[in-house]
Amino acid sequence: MAIEPEAGVQSSDGKPNILNRKPDIDLCICSYRRPEIVETLAAVSRQTQIEPGRLRVVVADNSVHGEGRAWVLYAAAEYGIDLHYVHAPANNISVARNACLDAAGGQWVAFLDDDEIPAPNWLSALLEEATRGHWDAVLGPVTAIYPDGVPPWLGQGDFHSTWPIWTGGKIQTAYTGNVLFRRDLAEMHGLRFRDELGRTGGEDEDFFYRFGDAGGRIGFAPDAVVFERVDRKRANLLWLLRRNFRAGQSHGSRLKRKNRTFLPFIAAAAKVAICAMGAAVHLASVHQRNRLLIRAALHCGVVARLSGIGEIRMY
Repeated sequence: MAIEPEAGVQSSDGKPNILNRKPDIDLCICSYRRPEIVETLAAVSRQTQIEPGRLRVVVADNSVHGEGRAWVLYAAAEYGIDLHYVHAPANNISVARNACLDAAGGQWVAFLDDDEIPAPNWLSALLEEATRGHWDAVLGPVTAIYPDGVPPWLGQGDFHSTWPIWTGGKIQTAYTGNVLFRRDLAEMHGLRFRDELGRTGGEDEDFFYRFGDAGGRIGFAPDAVVFERVDRKRANLLWLLRRNFRAGQSHGSRLKRKNRTFLPFIAAAAKVAICAMGAAVHLASVHQRNRLLIRAALHCGVVARLSGIGEIRMY
């Protein structure tokens, strides 16, 4: 087990410690006051088919006073993890993600959330697919685990799980809950997570849209599964409507940057109307009705952003 000093602390030879080691894979986890990170790190320590010394974990603590440091260092010692802790206090997830990029030095960068549990073959499955498909980035599925007592329609629709979206046979963007990507491609094009999106959300989607614009090809490894327990505060229709509205706004921002507004606005508005009518038709079926309402919220977000309405704040 090795625990590196915080960013900025120098080693005995006077050089920044982070420059002295270049692991093959940097697994990055941004954390904010979540003791669940101990369980996440325990699962990371159980990864199979990863040679010793190949993996290093970078944890960026986004809390103001570094509240997560004790949990992180305990887990590193308890589970024998090669770990670099970075204090990135801003209550802004983009700041934490960029701190991870600054700390990374290996060929590959992976991201996990601090409340996710990766399957034992998770990282090896991502690496295998990256090699097989010559991908620049690879996504895996995030499978939601619902607490007891949630409405049945939530589990039936599995609305909290995350999968990539294919457009024209391609994955055009990604999420940071389960991804592996080439560090050199991101570094070569100066890709960073935008600070202004660090409180609203959508910073990962924006980052990987630009990753794709830089020529990065994104693949999918269905066996690289991570599990995420759904917080009860998020196990409701209102939260899902807000999340999908925000996702629509992210897509709308992308369209605006490409100067594509009029036709996408008309298309998104039409989809809102279609989804609303469908929800009315399926009023008696909670599952079908809510699925259509959630879809309508996505298109409403596109319409709102193309109309000039600013992004809502999710965090």
